[in-house]
Amino acid sequence: MEKTYVVLGATSGIGLRVAERLADQGATVYALGRRDRQPDGSANLIHGRCDVLADEPGFPRFDEPLDGLVYLPGTINLKPFHLLRRKDFVQDLEANYLGAVKTLQHFLPQLRKAESASVVLISTVAVQTGLAFHASIAGAKGAVEGLTRALAAELAPKIRVNAVAPSLTDTPLASSLLNQPAKRETASKRHPLQRVGTPDDIATAVCFLLTDESSWVTGQVLAVDGGLSRIRSLT
Repeated sequence: MEKTYVVLGATSGIGLRVAERLADQGATVYALGRRDRQPDGSANLIHGRCDVLADEPGFPRFDEPLDGLVYLPGTINLKPFHLLRRKDFVQDLEANYLGAVKTLQHFLPQLRKAESASVVLISTVAVQTGLAFHASIAGAKGAVEGLTRALAAELAPKIRVNAVAPSLTDTPLASSLLNQPAKRETASKRHPLQRVGTPDDIATAVCFLLTDESSWVTGQVLAVDGGLSRIRSLT
């Protein structure tokens, strides 16, 4: 049976790769983002404009069951704590946490119609690993991890809810952190696997959690971070 997915934040980077992979498997995918994207020739990959921060986000409306939802919009707002203002914390919470809440509440009726459904949210390595200048984003993503576990309990057994917690990944959102060879080398050396993540690294984990291959997994936060959160190299 053909599956239907919604991917928020699918204009580029990780979200686009998730949407493309799901479409390649024959699923109907609503790939939504804040910017318009031209059709790429795939009949079952439906691009649409959607801004979760707006009063009227522009969510697509359909009656068929929704087998999975991925929420990828996020921020990288790195500042020393003493320079962070209330607006920084509010912005991070709105984009990362409250946007996910709004999206899930909108699509929950369609998720409940599916025989079984899966939700994947995005956290960050900075929640479980203390990183300087991450106070605002780590707080917002910590809320995402709390939401993941609370909803996994509330929506079981029919809807699974998990999260992926990446480290620095080579996407347009992170371009300012990787736009020079020296920055990229420094970032790579922080990770035991000696490189930053790619969109495919994260998309692979997201698609695993979406599909029936992970049918006995819920309430988990999967670290996909080159080993940064768990191990330290002696070399």
